[in-house]
Formats: sequence, structure tokens, C-alpha cells
Amino acid sequence: MGEEQHKKKSRKKIFLLILAVIAAVIGAGVYRLYRFYHQANEALDQIQRYEIPKEEVKINQEVETNEALQGYTNLALFGLDTREGDLNQANSDTIIIASINHDKKEVKLVSVYRDTYLDIGEGLYRKANAAYANGGPSRAVKMLNENLDLDIEDYISVDFGALADVIDALGGLTITVDDAECVHLNNYCVETSEATGGDYEELPGAGTYLMNGVQAVSYARIRYTAGNDFKRTERQREVIAKLIEKAKKADLKTLYRIVNAVFPEVLTSFEKKELVELGTSLITYSLGETAGFPFSHKTGGKGGSGDDEIPVTLESNVEELHAYLFEEEDYQASAKVKEISAQIVEDTGYDEDTDASRENFTTQTGEDFEETEASSEKEMESGTKTELKAESETEISSEP
Repeated sequence: MGEEQHKKKSRKKIFLLILAVIAAVIGAGVYRLYRFYHQANEALDQIQRYEIPKEEVKINQEVETNEALQGYTNLALFGLDTREGDLNQANSDTIIIASINHDKKEVKLVSVYRDTYLDIGEGLYRKANAAYANGGPSRAVKMLNENLDLDIEDYISVDFGALADVIDALGGLTITVDDAECVHLNNYCVETSEATGGDYEELPGAGTYLMNGVQAVSYARIRYTAGNDFKRTERQREVIAKLIEKAKKADLKTLYRIVNAVFPEVLTSFEKKELVELGTSLITYSLGETAGFPFSHKTGGKGGSGDDEIPVTLESNVEELHAYLFEEEDYQASAKVKEISAQIVEDTGYDEDTDASRENFTTQTGEDFEETEASSEKEMESGTKTELKAESETEISSEP
């Protein structure tokens, strides 16, 4: 194998591993490496590991015998706001299900809205992000399995600081914001900067900017605009898509720097060998549709008040989820999901006759994770200074 070909293959494997980190932070890539293992061995040793005991995984009985899930690998990806650096217990501001279809060689991502009212375990019905805060990855994975009829056994958790490091190492991301997003982005930058230790410049208004890590992470966290959490998860997936595209063009030196800086901020159930094996099978996979859960929902809470996002109903939403991910058009929710769904109806009064919202941001990307030829488009200037592009220039699409 020629030296140049070897470099291209190594670059591809590094890129796939970095996507595992990116995916857990906001969304999306569960794609790993192959021959990069030897060079990355030291970096991989920096990843924190916690394997969920088998007895704590809790897969619903009907799911264990569901043949439709054969050929799929489902993972949980958590983006954490740790503040104190503890990846075992924190609010999971990002919760993503990555479903890998090995037959179609495609990965679908589903963002579970952090405010979704679910059974988080021990008889407690709260917002979904409280599961990780109260019981770490074990409780969060158990929540996803029991509430959504899934068979997740593995997860990746990453602190938001890791995302900012990746973005800075890649020279920033070009993102378009409107006036409302600009105001909230600047506000979030204060908190994000304090948490990550990064610098930023305030944006002057609507426009297209080359954002650094603090700015792009703040953009992904905006929720107080039209669309609320639904629009926020779309922004998260947008950032993921742009990271994927930028990482494809990064050189080996940049990619090595990223993994060494980011891996200490990663917690996963995977062993090094498992990461390599999974990456081997994912080299040619593409990123398919992405969506948010629940599909039908209403803002409220126990007794009809509050700011929880109520699935209307959980049972019907889970059946739609299985049609979306696994093409099970006639899927019937498990007894456990029906039990939880009935309790949510009792708590909130929101049943199948409730006038629910279908507000969701589903996108089709078709992004190939395999390395592509470098684009002829001129590379944007890297650095920490924000670049305001003229309105007359072609804007980058906001859809991932």
C-alpha cells in the first residue's frame, strides 16, 4: 500500500472515531475507526469507561423477541452539561438514539426532547433529562428502553466542552442566524464561555458567521425562539452535519489533536476493541433521516400545567417511532409502554383525543460517512475571530 493511500485510509478511520464524540455531544455519528487503532491507542486509553451491568439494562420482554430489530444496532448518545466534569451524573441536555441499519448501511438519528415527560425509573415521572442526572447512564439507558421499546445496551456521553474543542480544532463552523437566534446566542455565550473556558465575540445581528467553539455550542443550545426545543434539536443536528463535512477535510495532524484533547471528556460502555470493530463495519455507512421524539406532543405537565413536553400518547408515539426506525408499520407497543402511557394520561389528562402538536423538524441528509474527494470550494479562514459574510454571498443551508 502506498504512503498516500495509507494516509487517506488512516484519515478516514480517525474521522470515524471522532464522529463518535461529535454524535454524543449534539447529535450524531456513531462511527469509529479501523487501522487508526495503533496510533490512537494512547488516545483511546484516555476515554473513561463504565459498562452498564446486564441486570440494569432492562429490555422489555416483547422487544427481546422482536425479530424486526435484528440487523440493527441501537446506541444512546448523551451530551452533558457537567460543569464539574463528572460524566457519571449530570443533566443530559442532548439525548439521541442512533439506530444503525446494517442491511441498508444507514444510520438514523432521533433526538428525544429533553423535556419529554416519561417514567425515569423508581416510579418517578419527570423530564427525560432528569434520568441521567439522578442515575447516570444506567438509568438513562433504562429509561429509553422501557419507555420506547428499545434494546440499547451501549452509550457514549460527552461534555459540552469537548464539542467546543472539536469545533475550534476544525477552524470553526459557518452558521446562519436570524435576529432572535443572535440575541439568545450571545446570551448563551456567557454561560458557555464560563463552562468551557473559551473566548468569543458577540454577534452584531442576523447573518452568516464563521463561529468558534463557544459560539457554535451556544447556537446548538438555543431553545427560546419559535420552535422551542423542537427547533433546538434541529440546530443540534445541523451542527453535527457541518462538523461531519468539516472533519472530512481535516488533515491527520488536526484529527490527532482533536482526539487527544477530546477523549478525556468522553464516557462510554465500549471497550477499545469494540470501537474498532464497530468502526470497521461503518466505514461506508450514510447518515439518513433525523427526527425528534415525540412526534405528537403537547406542552403541559402533571395536572395540566408546567413546561413538560407530553407525548400524546406515548403508546402511539412509540408505534410511530418503530415504523420510522425499523419499518414496523403494524407495530404494537409492549405491555410496559402501554402501562407507562396510561399513567401519563392519568397524570396529565392528555389522551388520544387531545389536540396535540405535530411540530417536529425531520430532515433527510443522505450524508456519506466515507471520505470524499476534497471540495474545490475555497477553505474558509480559521481562527478565533468571527467572520461576517456579506448577505450577497450564498448562504449555507440550515438543514443538516
